[in-house]
Amino acid sequence: MASGRQQELFQGAPLASGDGLGPTAPPLLRQQLLEWQQRLADFQAPLFDGSASEHQQGTLFGAEASSGSHGEPQERAARFDPLAFEAQNLQFWRWPDPPQLGPALYLVMDRPPRLAAPLLLYVGETGQADRRWKGEHDCKGYLAAYGEALGQAGLECRCSIRFCCDVPAAVQPRRALEQALIRRWQPPFNKETRQRWSTPFTADPV
Repeated sequence: MASGRQQELFQGAPLASGDGLGPTAPPLLRQQLLEWQQRLADFQAPLFDGSASEHQQGTLFGAEASSGSHGEPQERAARFDPLAFEAQNLQFWRWPDPPQLGPALYLVMDRPPRLAAPLLLYVGETGQADRRWKGEHDCKGYLAAYGEALGQAGLECRCSIRFCCDVPAAVQPRRALEQALIRRWQPPFNKETRQRWSTPFTADPV
């Protein structure tokens, strides 16, 4: 529920009257969702093309990451390939033996079958890769709304999560790298980039 006027989620999508408690957005149309995905793909696809051949899994940052050296986050972000890491089910944290531990960057992605490249939806960092996804998490709520909207429109959701554990152990350089990746990839579920994409799944509660 929102108070006052909400911004239109998509150009040309008028707001509908609710139950007197404030305006609500109409159900998302299939074409609007497809156009939203395509806009994101148009921006990110060249980044996938440019990063995939520059390095191999396990050697993204080399000794720089292991030593905790700050380095230049922008340079490291430019060498980062999200597809270098194994895709995992979003329920990985329920497994008896966690597949990854310790400091990590994590990437939430979708793979719409009609697009040539995936969509990077969210970038995060953690000091405990086996615990960060447990309990409440904003991105989990966004993903639930995203999947529901796609399902209602008859579209398939193929979301997964990937972990990069080859990162600085210290919090400050790890967060600097996270922010550099957010600036480079502009993932729509991160709070820093929501306004750019008018993302309907990340509306902040009032």
